[in-house]
Amino acid sequence: MPTGSPPIPAGPATAGPAGDLAPAAARRAARGPRRGSNERFPRAERLAPYLLVLPAVLVIAVFRLYPLALGVNFSFTGDGDRNGQPVGWDNYTALFADPLFTASMRNVGLLVLLLPVAVAIPGLLATFVYLRVPGHRVYRSVYFFPAVLSPVIIGAIFNLLLSFDGPVNALLGAVGIGPVDWLGDPGIAMFAVVGVHIWATFGMALVVFLAGFATLDASLIDAARVDGASLPKVVRHVIVPGLSRTIQFVVVTTMIGMLTSMFGLLYVMTGGGPEGSTYLPEYYIWFQQGQMGRPALASAASTVLFGVMLVVGMAQIAVLRRAGRED
Repeated sequence: MPTGSPPIPAGPATAGPAGDLAPAAARRAARGPRRGSNERFPRAERLAPYLLVLPAVLVIAVFRLYPLALGVNFSFTGDGDRNGQPVGWDNYTALFADPLFTASMRNVGLLVLLLPVAVAIPGLLATFVYLRVPGHRVYRSVYFFPAVLSPVIIGAIFNLLLSFDGPVNALLGAVGIGPVDWLGDPGIAMFAVVGVHIWATFGMALVVFLAGFATLDASLIDAARVDGASLPKVVRHVIVPGLSRTIQFVVVTTMIGMLTSMFGLLYVMTGGGPEGSTYLPEYYIWFQQGQMGRPALASAASTVLFGVMLVVGMAQIAVLRRAGRED
């Protein structure tokens, strides 16, 4: 090139590779992200949780909520000559005028009062197993055995044990205590049936408590022991706050079980007697539906039972949450 020639200006056409890349990157940044296959993945991720829960929601809606709505609607129709005809609140008025139903509702109140005992027994046994106190191997070996037995078998066994001339009264007589009519005294029969139910079902709650202990920070218990805390203080200030969620779950499920899973024991052990003292809403529902042929009245009783379970469950959760915050 001659020495006096003017320099050639560098433009886009003559820029090197680095000069081409920088403007291209700037143009892509100005346009924003490309609408391609990568944009669809965030949307799919947002929809994935809804798709996963959809089958469960459909099952609950079809097999739970829809029958519940049908039952509530059926409770406002009549029985017998007025079968299928709207009767308003007549069934509910008849319910609360029936001494058997009012007795069953009083027994629901008794179950609520006995609920802490039903929860404390498996909770304490799970604590013994977790802390390896003397005898914990025995609890671990036999705690689940009653849960695998049929309520009919359990009822038949305890009918023999609790009969007036049975082994339990024989043991009481040996220590100088008179025989007790466990299943024939209206003031005692319900307590006897509830005690049998707690014995028969505490294994499931104990398993839940043991699962909760697996999430508990063991270092907190060790620190409390090092500080000289006694077992009751460890339970009160470390274990109970650490298992608050587990306790809430066990309280609600145990209450539901006591209200809806005692039919077998009641049918075999007392048949609702003596004098209707062991009636529960579920037994009353079966009696009206199966024995008296009054399905609409039974539907009204089912609706009341559902309302009671909902209110009691929500109240228990609220109380336990408040207690957990205070701790």
